[in-house]
Amino acid sequence: MENDPKTQPEKKTGEKPRPALSGAHVELELVDVSGGREALSFDIVPDKLADFKNGFLGEKTPLAQAISGHFAGEHVPYRVDEIVEIHILDVQRSQVSPDKGIEARRQAAMRKAVKQSDLTNAMLFASSFNGKWGDYDPTGLTDEIDKE
Repeated sequence: MENDPKTQPEKKTGEKPRPALSGAHVELELVDVSGGREALSFDIVPDKLADFKNGFLGEKTPLAQAISGHFAGEHVPYRVDEIVEIHILDVQRSQVSPDKGIEARRQAAMRKAVKQSDLTNAMLFASSFNGKWGDYDPTGLTDEIDKE
């Protein structure tokens, strides 16, 4: 069988072919329904270190799970939107480490987004509420943001 790692030739360095797993650098092509190809290159990392913009794909993402355990040269079915297949071009040991601070920055960004969403909801409520003891003043809510 062409995709069986036991029958694949060893690499020139004498090492056996690597499967696409966490800790691997993967080069592949996404193949669409019209045969068009888009090249991607990334390192597979634990989800908490994922930073796709900088080339680090979380191991539990659909793409990483689709290629998990597969080897260079394999064609893996992958139906997402117009994409129908993944062609794995190369799998090597990762040579770079992800930024360990990415998880803390992601959490800080999430807290900021939630706080902003809560404030927006409070402002919408305040500007639409009319009670018999008076209206809410949304300008006091924006003062909270200015203090931070």
